[in-house]
Amino acid sequence: MRQVGENIIKTVHQDLTEQSVATWQTELSRQGVQFVFAQFADIHGSAKGKLIPLSHLGDLRYPGAGFAGPSIWGTALGRTGPRSEYYGRADFSTLQPMPWLPGYARVVLDGYVGGEAFALCPRQILRQQAARLASRSWVLNAGLEPEFFLLEKGPNGYQAETGDTLEKPSYDSKSLLRRRSFLEKLVASLDTCGLGVFQIDHEDAVGQYEVNYRYSHALKAADNLMLFKMAAQHIAESEGLLFSMMPKPFADRPGSGLHFHLSLMDGDGHNVSSANEGEEDKLGLGLSKIGYHFLAGLLHHAPALTALCAPTVNSYKRLLCAESLSGTSWAPATIAWGDNNRTTVARVVYQRIEWRLPDSAANPYLALAAVIAAGLDGVERELDPGLPINADIYEMSAKQRAMHDLQLLPQNLGQAVDALQADTVLSQALGTDFVAEFVRLKRAEWAEYSQQVSQWELTRYLDRF
Repeated sequence: MRQVGENIIKTVHQDLTEQSVATWQTELSRQGVQFVFAQFADIHGSAKGKLIPLSHLGDLRYPGAGFAGPSIWGTALGRTGPRSEYYGRADFSTLQPMPWLPGYARVVLDGYVGGEAFALCPRQILRQQAARLASRSWVLNAGLEPEFFLLEKGPNGYQAETGDTLEKPSYDSKSLLRRRSFLEKLVASLDTCGLGVFQIDHEDAVGQYEVNYRYSHALKAADNLMLFKMAAQHIAESEGLLFSMMPKPFADRPGSGLHFHLSLMDGDGHNVSSANEGEEDKLGLGLSKIGYHFLAGLLHHAPALTALCAPTVNSYKRLLCAESLSGTSWAPATIAWGDNNRTTVARVVYQRIEWRLPDSAANPYLALAAVIAAGLDGVERELDPGLPINADIYEMSAKQRAMHDLQLLPQNLGQAVDALQADTVLSQALGTDFVAEFVRLKRAEWAEYSQQVSQWELTRYLDRF
C-alpha cells in the first residue's frame, strides 16, 4: 500500500481527466477502497468533510463537494444566495488510502465560492503565501513537531494513565512502551502514507508524547499534520483512549507545543536561509543574510503571530513562564531569539530556525501562512533581528529582562487578537476579510471565557468579603 500511496502523490494532479479518474477508481477499488473522505480544515483547524462513494470520485473535480457555507466556522457566508454555498475541489495530489481505516481514502479540498478561490479558506490563504515565495523561486520547508496527550476515561473525567506517575516523566521508557499498541498502529499508518516517522518520545508531562516525521514544503506540511491528527484520533478511539492536542489540559504540567523547523530553499535545492561557504556570518550561527532577515520578520510580527499560533483561550496557560510539576517549561513568553536556546521564541539550530511559538491547537495552514508573510516582510525590508540571547530567560529577573529590552508576548487571547488587528502588514497579506472574521470569532471566544466563573474564583473569593 505504501508504494501505491507514493504513486498517487506523485502522479495524480489537480485536473484529472475522466480516463485517469477511472484508472484511479479501478486501482483504489482493487485495494478495497469504497469511500473517499473529502476533507478540508475550518478556521479552527478541525478536519471537516464528506464521504464520497468511490464511484463519484470525478465529482470532486468540478464543481466539487458542496457544503452549506454558514455551517462552517470562519466562512462568514450568508444563508441565502449563490455565495452561501461552499465548494471543496479536490487537490488530487493528496489522494491516498487511509490505512488505519480499511476501505477508505482521503483527499484534501481547496475552498471555492462563486466559482473563485475562497479568500477565507485556510488552505487557499497558505497557497497565496506559498505563491509569493514561488515568485522568488523559493519554497518554505517546514518540519512540524506535534505534541499531544493520550488520556484515559476515569471516574472524574479524562486523566493520564494511572501507571504514568513519575515526577519527571521525560523520555520515560515504561510509559512509552505501555502505549506501544497505539504508537505501532500510528507509525505504520503514517509511514504507509509517506510521512516517514523517525522519532517518538514521552514528553515532560504525564501522558504526553511527541512524534517526529519528515519535513515537507509548507502546503504539504500542513496537509500532513491534518492527516496525522485524523489518524491519531481514530486509532486512539479504537484503543479506548482520548487523543488531545489541547495546549494545556493540566494546570500543573507542561503544555503541548507544535514547533516549526523552518528553512528556505531555492529551485536548485539550496538552502538560501543558511550561510554558504565563504559567506560572512558575523554572529557565526549559520544563517545567511536572508535567513537573519526572515528571522527578524518573525520577531517583529511576533505579537500578531501569537493570535494565529496560539489561537485559544487555553493557549495562554502554556505561554506563561511558570513552574510545572516536572520543573520544566519549554514554552516561550518573551520575544527573543538565541543560539540553541529553548527559552526563546525563536531558536537557531543546525542552520535553520525553530519557531517555538505555535501550540498544538494552531491551524497549520493559517500559522504557516502567517509565518511566511512575516518572514517575507523581514526579507523585503531587510530587518535586523538584533543580538541573540544566549542565557536562560526563565531564570532572569524582571530587571535583567528589561536590560535586554525583552518584550513579553501577548499574555491572553484578547491581547493577541488586538495585536493581529493592528498589524496592517499581516492583515494585507492574509486578507482583510479573513482577519476581520478571525478577530470577530476570537473576540467572541475571549468575551465568553471572561464571563465564566471558575471553581478557583469561588474557592478564593466566595466567603472572603
